[in-house]
Order: sequence, then C-alpha cells, then structure tokens
Amino acid sequence: MQHPAFSPCALIPTYDNPDTVRDVVERVGAYLPVIVVDDGSAGPGRAAVQAIGADGLAHVHHRERNGGKGAAVTTGFELARAHGYTHALQVDADGQHALDDIPAFVAAAREDPSALVLGAPIYDETAPKGRLIGRQITRFWTNIETYGRVIEDPMCGFRVYPVAAACEVAPRCGQRMDFDIEVAVRLVWAGLPVLNLPTKVRYDAQGVSHFHLVRDNARISWMHSKLVVSSWLRLLRRR
Repeated sequence: MQHPAFSPCALIPTYDNPDTVRDVVERVGAYLPVIVVDDGSAGPGRAAVQAIGADGLAHVHHRERNGGKGAAVTTGFELARAHGYTHALQVDADGQHALDDIPAFVAAAREDPSALVLGAPIYDETAPKGRLIGRQITRFWTNIETYGRVIEDPMCGFRVYPVAAACEVAPRCGQRMDFDIEVAVRLVWAGLPVLNLPTKVRYDAQGVSHFHLVRDNARISWMHSKLVVSSWLRLLRRR
C-alpha cells in the first residue's frame, strides 16, 4: 500500500568526481529529484557541480571544506528534510551503481516507508580483491553488532533512508568512510526494519575512489571496536 506522505529524492555526495558526476546526476534525475552535496571539491570537481546546478539538473549545495562522505550525506539529509522529502536514495557519484535498479529500491521503500533499504552488491571481475576481503571482515563484525545477519552488506552506498530517522542518527556517526557502516547499524538499533536488495556493482575505470586502504581501514576498525562494546552494553541493559 502506498504511503500518502511518501516523497523521495536522490542524494548524491561528491568529492572531486568531475568525469562522472554529471552523467550520474542526469541518469538519476530521470527517476527522482536530485540533491547534490559537493564536499569541498577542488577546481574541476566544483566546476562540474556548479554547472549541474546552473543547468537546473539538481539542487546543489557546496560545503566549504572537505569533511568526508559521512559529513556530506549528513548535510544532504538536512537538505532533504528542509525540502519536504520523506526518503533519500543515496547514490555514489563515481558511476559504480546500477542505476536501472532505482525503481525497485524506491518501490521497496514505498511499500514499507519505515524500512532502511540497503543494496546487497553483486560484484563482477572489476572489483578489487582487497576491497572484497575488507567487506567480508566488516560484515562479520556487523553481524555481531546487529545480533544476527540483518544487514547483507553494510558498505554499499546505494540505499534508501527514511529521512527523519536518518537525521536523528547521522550526527552520532563517523563522518568519513566509516559512515555507511555505522549509520546502518545505528538505524537497526533504532528499530528500523532492513530490506536487502541485490544490485550489480562495477568499478568503472573513470570512477574516482577516495577510499584510503590504510587510513580508512584503521578508522573502520576503531568504529567496529566501539560498536561491538556498545552492542554488548545494550544486551546487558536488556537483562
């Protein structure tokens, strides 16, 4: 049953993606109104986003300084709420997501507006093996933090958030590459049901990844340490 207040938008955080961001915005805009948050991009990236705004393809917001993916998405949640949207479909700006799956993700969110709809990636041969191993490790810890296999893949940036719940939880999460994982776990703790939808992911040669193998893995490891302790404390308080 369609929820009468269901009003979705797309949220695209970007940092120095001048070669891909416009194509992603144009393709996403065929399905949903788009909010682009530029997280302090340098000249070419900022110019690409400015052109998107000038051409009326999206509502564009420029952050003065780079704060990380989580900071950009958190800003996007606030913008979505201010514009009256109830749900935000997060899409990465590097072109790796299967945008043809947007209707299925939006339909799932419409069917259950309280749910967090997460992409469950199907990778092809372009996926770096190191990244795949890292995902398996973080899935292991996420299963512990959520007391079972609730989240199929906590790192996929293709997902639909209920905006009100996301605005409440996001400020308590890490603001860089740890964000996607932590916000999903904390939304589960907040009582949101999770829908995991399969979606293909391709690492395009033109796409620019800002994942730093050592620094971001260290940040994610520290985040899991905190979340595991918090999950244990939550269990103790229930007893």
